[in-house]
Amino acid sequence: MTERSATLNILKFVKIVSFSLLLVILAFFVAATVRTLTFDVNAGLQLAHWEKTNNIASDINQHQREELLSNFRDAIRIPTVSTTETQLNTTALREFDGLLRKAFPTVFSSHLVQHEVVANYSHLFWVPGSDLALVPYMLLAHIDVVPAEERDGWEAPPFSAKEIDGFIYGRGTIDNKQSVMGILQALEYLLIRGYSPRRGFFIGLGHDEEVSGFQGAMNIVRVLKKKGVQLAFVLDEGLAVLDGVISGLQGPAALIGISEKGLATVKLSVSKAPGHSSMPPSESSIGILAGAVKRLEDNPMPRLFGEGPERGTFEHLAHKFKLPLKFVMSNMWLFSPLLGRVMERRPDTNAFVRTTTAITMFNSGVKVNILPSQAEAYVNLRIHSAQSLQEVLELIQSTVGDERVKMELVDGFDPLPVSSYDETSFGFQIIKKTVLDQFPQVTVAPGICIGNTDSRHYTDLAKDIYRFAPTWFRPGDAQRFHGINERISKKNYEELVVFYFNLIQNCDIKDLPSPHSAGHEL
Repeated sequence: MTERSATLNILKFVKIVSFSLLLVILAFFVAATVRTLTFDVNAGLQLAHWEKTNNIASDINQHQREELLSNFRDAIRIPTVSTTETQLNTTALREFDGLLRKAFPTVFSSHLVQHEVVANYSHLFWVPGSDLALVPYMLLAHIDVVPAEERDGWEAPPFSAKEIDGFIYGRGTIDNKQSVMGILQALEYLLIRGYSPRRGFFIGLGHDEEVSGFQGAMNIVRVLKKKGVQLAFVLDEGLAVLDGVISGLQGPAALIGISEKGLATVKLSVSKAPGHSSMPPSESSIGILAGAVKRLEDNPMPRLFGEGPERGTFEHLAHKFKLPLKFVMSNMWLFSPLLGRVMERRPDTNAFVRTTTAITMFNSGVKVNILPSQAEAYVNLRIHSAQSLQEVLELIQSTVGDERVKMELVDGFDPLPVSSYDETSFGFQIIKKTVLDQFPQVTVAPGICIGNTDSRHYTDLAKDIYRFAPTWFRPGDAQRFHGINERISKKNYEELVVFYFNLIQNCDIKDLPSPHSAGHEL
């Protein structure tokens, strides 16, 4: 009787636990379903009653269209290549200086614009505003480009600016001369039409961004610090408009970068006594180092998807997915681990899941019959926003787990601070409004840059730094970035000019309107 009673009690307990678990699962499912049907982080951004301004219409006539394209082609034809920090094409940089002065005579002659050359080849412009109480902002771009050789497979010579099927081909068309020329072309047209800004702004054009910006951007920052400048926000290159790139997303998405991954370059090395290959030891310097490198590849950094700003990206885009993806994206609180496991399967999406580890160099040996005394490898890591440089270094050390392998930090920095992107974020909302006014079919969302830009040097001057230009990327276009057949459509370049033309004017408002002042979405 006692055994039967105990058995019944156990069964009763199991039923209660099972029923409780079922209720919990049901509650989770109901909560997730309700959130899916009602969730739209953009719904609160109903900024309709904007301060009235007399914006100049961005009408571009045929003559101006031909002019802006001609100026842009001339910029692409100048090979402003940066190879290393000490290998810059200074002849091309001087030629580019001359082109800017020729292409934008009003910018360089206007009494409204103050200009200075910084570090010989970079440019700093200051356009004072009429209302000194308004904190200025800054637009960034860079003049230099990475190397390009026609023999690598280009359809057109990389510095020819040749037009093929409505596209201008050439190094710098999407990184980053489209912004350099687009910003100044917009300012040129604004000044010609009598524009005088209410809110002052700076324009910074660095000349060595592709090799870390230590001369250009860093010296521009030093000049601004001496002047005691603080900025409302900074807008630099970075993310773009993605059309058909995000699987399952209905319509194009404009991703505004709100942070950048950190960086670490680590040198691993092993030293052993040299010897003859006829009498090898049980482990060579190469073998020891190869084992360490293999352990790093076999044990990737921890999965951190959903713990950084990438969560905001998917939440902003959730309402543009169909079921079942909409259900998943609307409930990142529940599905982040699952989505992270899916995304880590592809290199391009794995970059958003964790700190990535890439073995980029491995050197050893001088002769086939000599045991090398030294073996070294370089590891390049892009640090997730939820990690620090120090945490990454400690993980490398523990993963290698071999005292014979020496670790040295060659270069590195923490992930960049995450800029604000809520309803009260002036810079983000102004950029968003400008995008949606011009491209109403686009969904705007915050994003994370997996590469680095000159803007990382400006963190002491601005709390909010954004990385975006309305360059349209379609499937396959991302490979053109630093790759072959870099190009931009003539239509898209004109759209960039219009974007900056409108953005500068939109920044003249004093304050953002109340978030709930109207009944339609921004």
